[in-house]
Amino acid sequence: MTFSKVKRDDLLFPDLSFQIVGCAFEVFNELGPGHSEKNYQNALAYIFKLRNIQFKEQVYYPLKFKEKVIGRGFLDFSVEDKIIVELKKDENFTKTSIDQVLNYLKTTDLKLAILINFTKQGVKFKRIINISESKNL
Repeated sequence: MTFSKVKRDDLLFPDLSFQIVGCAFEVFNELGPGHSEKNYQNALAYIFKLRNIQFKEQVYYPLKFKEKVIGRGFLDFSVEDKIIVELKKDENFTKTSIDQVLNYLKTTDLKLAILINFTKQGVKFKRIINISESKNL
């Protein structure tokens, strides 16, 4: 069976996820390794615009404790108000990065995040699901 014939009904936003990851590979293929996270972010925002992918960049969210705002954070991207995209330059997926993304999902009530690492060897990505939200699908 070829890849184009594989259809999975259990994936959240498969087409949009595929586009996002494809954009990340396009950015890396042109820029290569060793750039700052901000440069990869700027390039990814540019390619999202070229591909007409709706996104918000550096999205503010309040951190609350017992309904009181005690801090703030910023998502790298919110794509079509469906998927959080977080960029890193780590070689591997760290527990800290995964915990950060899980907190983003919990705080925003979104169902899916894609953690993208720009490494020396290329792009690595991990789809992270908001388990508390996925029960309501």
